[in-house]
Amino acid sequence: MKSIRKPRLSKMDYAQKKALWGFIYVLPWLIGFLIFFFVPLLSSLRFSFSSITANSDGITVKYIGLQNYVEALTINTSFNRVLAESIVNIVVNIPLIVIFSLFLAVLLNQKFIGRSVARAIFFLPVILASGVIMNLESTSLVQAISDASSGAKVVRSLQSFELEKLMLQAGVSEWIVNYLTGSVDRIYQIVSQSGVQILIFLAGIQTISPQLYEASKMEGATGYEAFWKITFPMVSPLILVNVIYTIVDSVSTNEITDLILDTGFSAFNFGLSSAMATIYFLAVTLILLVSTYLISRKVFYYD
Repeated sequence: MKSIRKPRLSKMDYAQKKALWGFIYVLPWLIGFLIFFFVPLLSSLRFSFSSITANSDGITVKYIGLQNYVEALTINTSFNRVLAESIVNIVVNIPLIVIFSLFLAVLLNQKFIGRSVARAIFFLPVILASGVIMNLESTSLVQAISDASSGAKVVRSLQSFELEKLMLQAGVSEWIVNYLTGSVDRIYQIVSQSGVQILIFLAGIQTISPQLYEASKMEGATGYEAFWKITFPMVSPLILVNVIYTIVDSVSTNEITDLILDTGFSAFNFGLSSAMATIYFLAVTLILLVSTYLISRKVFYYD
């Protein structure tokens, strides 16, 4: 009886090779996730149900049930407010950042003098937002930027008031007007968090076949129609990628994470801190699941 041989790599079809190489590329992340994230996640979950005290023998972990969660949600005076504000900021900023990134990527994909410099300028906030630069609060450059931003807030407030009054007179819904005018006050945050997304959209736009645009021009399509019929559907998978990236990037540093760190490493209440972190983790996971479900239904995949 002949032994059954496993198919070699050369005999695998394109889909099998693609799946194999995809697993190989993901494998380093998977190993890092299991070693550096999954184990601490289980420890944090255990601590959230426990009271932790330090003594001469180390730390003592005592199971207390849901007491830390009850304290975080009902007794702690800051957690509910900060959690709600952080979630609202995430939900509000995601559409603004993704739309702004796509708009800038389309513009930066056009041919014009100084295109490389313009791309570098829009990626510069990512470098300036790094930990080393942000810690240089005492430098004259950072102080000058802060002073200029403070002065610009007054001008932006006046401009927002005029814009709000103009749109209300035009019959635009009040909640849409408040959303758009509120985005003016977030313009620095939007620009500073859009660098990576712009690069992702730009890379995706450059992979679109030029023949599609040439054929659309021959059919008499305008640039507006070409964007909605060609560019937008072709980059729709990247919209999902950028939404997920923006959510993860937004939750890394904000008021709720500062509160969790202060509770754990300043007040040394690691059980309560772990409970807060678990609640925040579940809230962000829910946002990710809802966003992925809604966007994936409209994603267009080109074979």
